[in-house]
Amino acid sequence: MARSNDQDLSPVPEHEGERKAVLFQAKGFHIRHPPKPHLLCAPITSDDDLFQTIHMGAVDVNVEKWLLVVDGLVKKPFALTFEQLLKLPFTDVQSVHECFGSPLAPATTALWRAGNVIWTGVPLRELLDIAEPLPTAEFVWSDGLDSGTFAGVDADRYQKDLPLSKARCSEVLVAYRMNGRPLNRERGGPVRLVVPGWFGTNSTKWLCKLSLRSGRALGPYTTRFYSTEDLDDPRRRSKPVWEVDVNSMIVRPALDAVLQGSGVDVEGWAWSHDGVVKVEISSTDGEYWHEADLVPRLDFRWQKFHLQLSLQPGKHTLMARATSLNGKTQALRDRRNHAHRVNIEVKI
Repeated sequence: MARSNDQDLSPVPEHEGERKAVLFQAKGFHIRHPPKPHLLCAPITSDDDLFQTIHMGAVDVNVEKWLLVVDGLVKKPFALTFEQLLKLPFTDVQSVHECFGSPLAPATTALWRAGNVIWTGVPLRELLDIAEPLPTAEFVWSDGLDSGTFAGVDADRYQKDLPLSKARCSEVLVAYRMNGRPLNRERGGPVRLVVPGWFGTNSTKWLCKLSLRSGRALGPYTTRFYSTEDLDDPRRRSKPVWEVDVNSMIVRPALDAVLQGSGVDVEGWAWSHDGVVKVEISSTDGEYWHEADLVPRLDFRWQKFHLQLSLQPGKHTLMARATSLNGKTQALRDRRNHAHRVNIEVKI
């Protein structure tokens, strides 16, 4: 498809006119937890099985009035209607979508709140090429149409930021479909940002504005929330919640399964922002490890692992740990991404 020209664009509205697309917004925090890991065996996670996290309330959007504004430190600020957006070059990206967890709690509890989905949308760099960022632009701020209160903090919008270097990567999408279907209200439809390889908090829902800036966004979702203590840093300095940590989960056998026969098939998913190169399984509380077969990564999707163990009759605890391309290995406990444990019983 050909790149858009000026005739395919709309002018930037006055007085934040893009926010007039809101029909109704529910109020308050909402979370829907995913099923237990043993129910996440499918390579593609369905909408029904994918977690939901909504900070300030889901938004009903008038698609006819929806606009995406691209402005800030650019030569050519512009806006797009939904119809204009659909005419731009689009692509599919399969990616793990993972929730970091509560920004109000220490990052020491593992959640396995993740899924793997197919996003469809316009690469963000297509829009950046149209706008022509100025040399002083270093970040892309993304605004959602939602507003309200989260954890006692008021915000007139959900706002995040991306370094321009990440925003220009081919996988970052202005998305309007998930698993081949239009984005629904709870998924941030009609349009959301999608940042594969980064935690879901960066994928702004109900997207309405992208602004090129010289520094980071100053709102609560980049300063007060989702900026966390780096537990790998001896000085425990703060870092933004950006790249997805190395992680894994066992989906087979199920927790508390009673199995017949000594041969036990262990299967699961592993993922990291940079890809996983090794998964190990232990049934001896980490004293001995066995390396599993691992499928190489494509796109930013999760990777399947498999190992057959021979176990004696009795109760066992299976544990999986993954190692990423950059050499990070899951801790065994007390981290948001610590090793997954599954208790089973073997009968002969």
